[in-house]
Amino acid sequence: MDVSSRQEGGRAVVTVRGEVDLYTSPGLRDALAAAFAKKNAVVIVDLADVTYMDSSGIATLVVAHGTAKKSSGRLVLAGLSDRVREVFKLARLESVFELVPSVEAALGRGDG
Repeated sequence: MDVSSRQEGGRAVVTVRGEVDLYTSPGLRDALAAAFAKKNAVVIVDLADVTYMDSSGIATLVVAHGTAKKSSGRLVLAGLSDRVREVFKLARLESVFELVPSVEAALGRGDG
């Protein structure tokens, strides 16, 4: 897994590539914690290039969602593949998270 972060339009965009599993999810957790530590009200997680996500990856995002809510912020998940979206559906979390088709849509620039 590879994680990178950038600021765009006053929001943090955390881009994730590869597999998010028990071994790699701590890296994602650290990147999300760093984004919220910078007082970003909105953190967008670009999951377009995630090929696999297990329950530990989901748990990491659930914790980040809680962090966002505590600070009156938002966690937006962008670009989920059908495979990753299915994990959210099976966990019954599709309605818990704000899911958008792309980072561009999350930034308010249309569907991308």
